[in-house]
Amino acid sequence: YIVQEIMEADLHQIIRSGQPLTDAHFQYFVYQICRGLKYIHSANVLHRDLKPGKLRINGITQITEPKICDFGLARGYSENDEHNVGFMTEYVSYLMLEVATRWYRAPEIM
Repeated sequence: YIVQEIMEADLHQIIRSGQPLTDAHFQYFVYQICRGLKYIHSANVLHRDLKPGKLRINGITQITEPKICDFGLARGYSENDEHNVGFMTEYVSYLMLEVATRWYRAPEIM
């Protein structure tokens, strides 16, 4: 199990709310998301279903750093190529079953 703090909203809700967001907000979100992904990837984990609804924000009035959540489709990978032989085949077939959100898939998977 992974235990995380309770967050009030996700990035999708904030985008749809019509709340005015400045360029500084967007830069902050992108920077924090990239930092989070760098950390996750440094642990040899791929999220595989990242989208605005999976980025939790604590509060709509006071924007805080986004937290990446829902690692249900996440998979580990190895730096050693011998252990990754069937990885992309498994990955592509898994996504083709419409498990991951199609609008957020990488173009090479389509």
